[in-house]
Amino acid sequence: MRSVILATTLAALGLTACGKGASDPFVGFGPKPALPEPTQSALPTVNVAKFVGWPKDAAPQAPPGFVVTRFADGLDHPRWLLVLPNGDVLAAESSSEAGKPETFKDWIAQVIQKRAGALQVSPNKIMLLRDSDGDGVADTKAIFAQGLKRPFGMALVGDTLYVANDDSIVAFPYSEGQTQVKGTGTKVFDLPGGPINHHWTKNIIASPDGQKLYATVGSNSNIGENGLPAEAGRAQIVEFTLPEGPSRPYATGLRNPNGMDWEPVTGKLWTAVNERDELGDDLVPDYMTSVTSGGFYGWPYSYYGQHVDTRVSPQQPDLVAKALVPDYALGPHTASLGLAFYRADAFPVAYKGGVFIGQHGSWNRKPLNGYRVVFIPFVKGEPSGPPQAFLTGFLNAKDEAQGRPAGVAVDNTGALLVADDSGDIVWRVASANPPTAQAPTAP
Repeated sequence: MRSVILATTLAALGLTACGKGASDPFVGFGPKPALPEPTQSALPTVNVAKFVGWPKDAAPQAPPGFVVTRFADGLDHPRWLLVLPNGDVLAAESSSEAGKPETFKDWIAQVIQKRAGALQVSPNKIMLLRDSDGDGVADTKAIFAQGLKRPFGMALVGDTLYVANDDSIVAFPYSEGQTQVKGTGTKVFDLPGGPINHHWTKNIIASPDGQKLYATVGSNSNIGENGLPAEAGRAQIVEFTLPEGPSRPYATGLRNPNGMDWEPVTGKLWTAVNERDELGDDLVPDYMTSVTSGGFYGWPYSYYGQHVDTRVSPQQPDLVAKALVPDYALGPHTASLGLAFYRADAFPVAYKGGVFIGQHGSWNRKPLNGYRVVFIPFVKGEPSGPPQAFLTGFLNAKDEAQGRPAGVAVDNTGALLVADDSGDIVWRVASANPPTAQAPTAP
């Protein structure tokens, strides 16, 4: 009987087949996206790509002139990446875990996550990946740290490696070239954690001068339905003064920020943010934005500036009036996670200064959206020009997920690394014809 109820429920929610639909792949992108009127229904749109994995020797596709290889495979849900000064790559392995659902909606959410390959016992470790012979494939895969609590963001400041667990930031002493750290680190800062911990992924980045550490903390709900007291200290980027504090909210009203990087021309901090669900297929777009110190970005009361979300009660019109408009929309329900500016010289010059975004993929939209890495060019420190699909093919011809991109990073050779958490792979995208250093001319 239970299986009949499950099948009926999944069919009603659209989980039995994804189905393609005609839609602009870049709808809801750009500095001034078109925002349709919100729509609501008794049951939200549920359309998630079933995870099937990568066939042997298959890979996502990059534009002509690039080569895609498996930098490291056989991993265990790699979510986030850090490239160390000596070229070693750290990959944080962590996952959402099944728990006892408190509501029917919680149960449905777990069904969705299992179907997408996103629900498992969390590995709770960091892997070290080393390409010692420079062939673009890691020949060393070693456990660098273990026994952590859903590690995600990592930042190296001097000889201290900081790791963001799902409820704290811990520190390890680090020496260049070491392949393992001992223990589970020394806790230096608390971060909001359970018992709900809806958006548990916490990313960190250090200021260029090494004096500050910034941490992303996502909301505990879609639009505050778990009660606003449960949102204390959440939906924000927090600034910590190293080594021991104090801390302050750096920017608030950011539903679920993840990727962060410093824009190379202006030096501004940018972040990628997941916006709210259940207002329609093309609403609300995720976005990236430069982060204004003290700025408020709307959540939960409004979206994309001062568009009021009438589902939230009570409202705060005075706060909404101050809501900042994000710089650049990244499409509705794309689950934009990773963000990395391209500072290297190995790619064609058109990529210099632009940004790569890892889009994990939608569950609340028909047709599917995301499941790719996009590139947005920048000129003089600002987005300039339309978005480009840079790494695709994570969905096969049946709209099944072969993998899902999450964190992105640029390695020391100028290649792009992409953490594919469902595929258990770190992909490497390199230029097929990288520029070569010219020999000095004779005087």
